[in-house]
Amino acid sequence: MTEVNMNAVIAGVRFKNPVVMASGTFGFGHEYGQRYDLNLLGGISGKGLTLNPKAGNPGTRVYETPSGMLNSVGLENPGIPAFLEKEAPYWATLDTARIVNLGGGTLDDYVRGAELIQSDNARREAAGAKAVDMIELNISCPNVKEGGIAFGVRTVAAREVLRAVRAATSLPLAVKLSPNAEDIASMAAMCEEEGADAVSLINTISGMKIDIRRRASVFHNLYAGLSGPAVKPVALRMVHQVARAVRIPVIGMGGIASASDILEFIMAGAAVVQVGTYNFMNLDAGRDLVADLEALMLSENIRTLDEIRGIV
Repeated sequence: MTEVNMNAVIAGVRFKNPVVMASGTFGFGHEYGQRYDLNLLGGISGKGLTLNPKAGNPGTRVYETPSGMLNSVGLENPGIPAFLEKEAPYWATLDTARIVNLGGGTLDDYVRGAELIQSDNARREAAGAKAVDMIELNISCPNVKEGGIAFGVRTVAAREVLRAVRAATSLPLAVKLSPNAEDIASMAAMCEEEGADAVSLINTISGMKIDIRRRASVFHNLYAGLSGPAVKPVALRMVHQVARAVRIPVIGMGGIASASDILEFIMAGAAVVQVGTYNFMNLDAGRDLVADLEALMLSENIRTLDEIRGIV
């Protein structure tokens, strides 16, 4: 029997520990599940999904940088109907918090996607084996009807999509915030006003890499998303700011690669954390971090995460 309690609860969803795998870095869990028991994890945020399948961006998609990586995957995914048919049955067998990351290019895409997830999950729950515990709303997607500006940059656009999705589903709803928002603390406060159950942050920071021999950007779309340990100080600061601006739980992420990183985010106010790029650095990251966190809590005489949450 463990001597520490790593539990957390968000909107009635229980996380056995704060280690959640971040969207876009873990697929839907199959491959990592061949290496270790996914039920050890606090949760999984699956590959970002859109209503219809997306092929993703052409050209280079990933480029390693000092202490991190740039990615321009373009939200390649099989679409929500395919996820519900092929992946949800697997998720229904897992004993961990299961989070669908929902994206879209239009307001209608988001709403229809949320409705499909809601109805499928209600059917599975009635049969005794639901597959989804929470939706994570990815508002960093470009709004195709507004010139490609991300929904999550402007509070007005973010409010519109959140209000519509909140009306479309009764599932617990977290909103994933972009560090490029006009004011991330105000954006989080708006999410709370509109009925979000949690906010998660930060998404990747916009960056660039130039190939000096080709005299061109490495990426087809010029810019890409920076993640990994390089962004951690920025992410930690934003989590700290947001945790003081809202009463709803905060899911922290950005450069987490150790148990001490996790405790920093918890001390900044996070309820749980998400681990992304570190999954590529260590294929057993989830398993190792859970074990390391328990050992670190024991050595620091921390019995529960509540003792230190938001202490700074």
